[in-house]
Amino acid sequence: MRAALYRHKGPARQVLAVEDLPTPEPGAGELRVRLAYSGVNPSDVKSRAGLSNPAMEFPCVVPHSDGAGVVDAVGAGVAPEWAGRRVWVYNGQWGRAMGTAAEAVVLPVAQVVPLPDGAPFEVGASVGIPLMTAWHAVASCGSLLGRTVLVPGAAGAVGQYATQLAVRAGARVIASVSGEAKAALAMTLGADAVVRYRDEDVVQRVRALTGGRGVDAIVEVDAAANAARWAELLAFGGKVVVYGSGQPTIPVPFRPLIVDFATLYFFIVYRLTGDELQRTRDGIGALLRAGVLQHPRVQVHALDDVAAAHEAVERGVDAKVLLRL
Repeated sequence: MRAALYRHKGPARQVLAVEDLPTPEPGAGELRVRLAYSGVNPSDVKSRAGLSNPAMEFPCVVPHSDGAGVVDAVGAGVAPEWAGRRVWVYNGQWGRAMGTAAEAVVLPVAQVVPLPDGAPFEVGASVGIPLMTAWHAVASCGSLLGRTVLVPGAAGAVGQYATQLAVRAGARVIASVSGEAKAALAMTLGADAVVRYRDEDVVQRVRALTGGRGVDAIVEVDAAANAARWAELLAFGGKVVVYGSGQPTIPVPFRPLIVDFATLYFFIVYRLTGDELQRTRDGIGALLRAGVLQHPRVQVHALDDVAAAHEAVERGVDAKVLLRL
């Protein structure tokens, strides 16, 4: 099979290559998926660049966690009915050398999820990290009926899903975005109001939109950039659910947060387990079957253009970046 890989960490064009590798065979409890698309996420790009860990965890890495395709081989102990199913996969390269930037991937059956017939493979390859993150983040806010949620980065992949899920949960969503086009997108997703953080004072605008009260929850994309304002943005008893940060260290205004009984909740989607993981999978499955979500637009690259795909993610392109396999 053909696969993208790297043996050293560094800039995309210096370390990424496309080579022929042996097609893997599923072991006990595993499935092999012939992939149609592989999703490229910021975490994949940071891993390849060495930003999250400069050391190579394995001698050779096939990157990417998300993908979609068809099960074409079933390992021992797995129901044979899996063969031929359309599926999406997650955590492909988490803790493993072989991810989804290849024509085939072998994964434990727990990491392979049926993809409804009405959902294209492009959607299946897009939902793993972004939609799972958004689902758990919004669920972690608690009951949102009649409450107000601030979604920074609402035009990003996670932000688009979080906006829609919060609206579906009965919340009033204030979207924080960088410009006019993204503001228009956020409104189509159901946001009640938009703050353009490059042109407006975010705290003043949010306070004005909430009658001085603040928001009940924040679904946070960049803790390092925004933590200093959390206390001013939150209502009494508010909660910040953090799924990302542009820097490893976060300055937090302790006294105003403790006085207002704020809750800070951090999570990484790769490590969801047990009931939380099952609820996330089940919830996403129901949404995909119902066809009720607006998905981010996609930018598709050929496998041979994997370096360009990584560079597009690094530039912050306004699209979900996929590799066609």
